[in-house]
Amino acid sequence: MNKVSIKETQNPTILKFEFQDFITQNESFEFKNIDEAKTSPLAQQLFHLPFVKTIYISGNFIAIEKYSIVEWDDVKDAVAEQMETFVNNGGTIVAIDENKGKKQPVTVYGETTPNPSALKFVVSKMLTKNAIEFKNIDQTGASPLAKELFKFPYVKEIFIDENYISVTKYEINEWQEITLELRSFIKQYIENGGTVLDENFIQAATAKEDTKLKEFDNLDVTSQQIINILEEYVKPAVQADGGNIAFDSYNETDKTVKVILQGACSGCPSSTFTLKSGIENMLKSMLNDEGIKVEAINA
Repeated sequence: MNKVSIKETQNPTILKFEFQDFITQNESFEFKNIDEAKTSPLAQQLFHLPFVKTIYISGNFIAIEKYSIVEWDDVKDAVAEQMETFVNNGGTIVAIDENKGKKQPVTVYGETTPNPSALKFVVSKMLTKNAIEFKNIDQTGASPLAKELFKFPYVKEIFIDENYISVTKYEINEWQEITLELRSFIKQYIENGGTVLDENFIQAATAKEDTKLKEFDNLDVTSQQIINILEEYVKPAVQADGGNIAFDSYNETDKTVKVILQGACSGCPSSTFTLKSGIENMLKSMLNDEGIKVEAINA
């Protein structure tokens, strides 16, 4: 017997219906109407409910976005029961597309960074628009790929941004011993359709960006200028080295700027000093203030 549990999401119009087992194999689906849902008999059945706007199927859950004509409290139990009945009667959730079995070839290559403990694995496709860092396996809820990478005993930290994965290792292994294994694993994982970052995380990150914009508007003029300089002149160079930099704070009294270092830059013996002095000189020059000091913080 398949039991469906109901979970709320950050969006009040979307509810998740979770199954005990995975219902798709490394794939996600989004259906906006009954015609788009031809590969999913269950989704087609659900679209007969007048309040169903969009259906998402991924991993072990089906998420439904509703129109405002009903409240979830009035219908959620009936929807869960309908799903359970459908599946327990042998209904197909998503039909297997024979053409989908073909691998999507990608290339992955390793690139050195200023940090000898970090290597950047560049992928021939976009992975995310939101940079994210993982310090340990417990933080990897948003990234099934990061979770798998932490199972390698020499992986210490992981940073994912745009089209690359930056891996920081423990000293027990040299890069020449492990680079091929990591590169092959990442390539195979992505080619087989594995999830790099969960879509729910992307939505949460977008909301976080909106919050950051509001916070930016509330900052003093100097802080806003500093953020703009970091975004335009510093961040692209840092990202090219497999890292990231973020503004933390500016103290008007002692003119101290604090920045957070992530990815390959975090804990790097040479880059911390280079970045600190480079940013400090740039800010002094562009803000025309010799009193500015920069402190680099490792995330």
